[in-house]
Amino acid sequence: MSDIPASAENRWRAWSILAVIGAIIIGGGLGFLVVPLVQGAAGGVDAYTAICRAFGILPGSPARPTPPSQANPYPVTQVAWTEATINAIYGADRSTGAALAAQRCIACHTVEGNTPDPTIPRNAGQSRFAIYKQLHDYRSGARKNETMTPLVADLDDKAIVDLAAYYGRLVRGAIDPLRGGPFVGVEIENLVANGDIARNLPPCVSCHGVKAGGPIETPTLTSQYPQYIEAQLKAFASGERHNDIYHRMRSVASKLTPSEMQLLAIYYSGK
Repeated sequence: MSDIPASAENRWRAWSILAVIGAIIIGGGLGFLVVPLVQGAAGGVDAYTAICRAFGILPGSPARPTPPSQANPYPVTQVAWTEATINAIYGADRSTGAALAAQRCIACHTVEGNTPDPTIPRNAGQSRFAIYKQLHDYRSGARKNETMTPLVADLDDKAIVDLAAYYGRLVRGAIDPLRGGPFVGVEIENLVANGDIARNLPPCVSCHGVKAGGPIETPTLTSQYPQYIEAQLKAFASGERHNDIYHRMRSVASKLTPSEMQLLAIYYSGK
């Protein structure tokens, strides 16, 4: 049984509670009022903003002004691979797509999709999902091109899926890029087959190979013009092209050297 009188024990308990409350008040005052005011004054932040930032009411640091963003806003892809979208692509009408292609596409892409211009992508050998994605992005503004953007501006979803069905005759990766490609050095072949762990680069075949598990919209690169492939890698690396879902290609291309871009383009083109 304790020898301390009940009244004394109650007083000690009360003083302990008051001491804890006082420490909280002093600490809170220092952390949320005094320190933000001092830091804010030194950093050019007004008192109200500094205190609100310390409490988490406003974003940013109470010690310095929030720098303005220099990034240019741009639209991102609006393509979503829903069941309805996939069913619409599979149910598209190739004959209607052929008529549309005759009106708008064959001057550049030819009837079969084998354009002779190396700056224009070959549509032959692409999947309908890859072509649908790019046409949709041109229409929404997620991808820009002075020729393609006005050509697809007035196309509705039905017209886009019909065009994709006309030109997209093969499934993704139906042509194996690892068979019969030109010799570009073991480093490039290793990059294609295995990637580069040190640079956090996945192997190219993880998306662009036969029966790869990559995104459904992944284009087939085999037999594409090397000039076009290299130009797109450079555009992704610089951010000029930005319609890749989840930043996939921008992340990869930005880690490649100019020489690697050129040799990868040669490798996949087969030339």
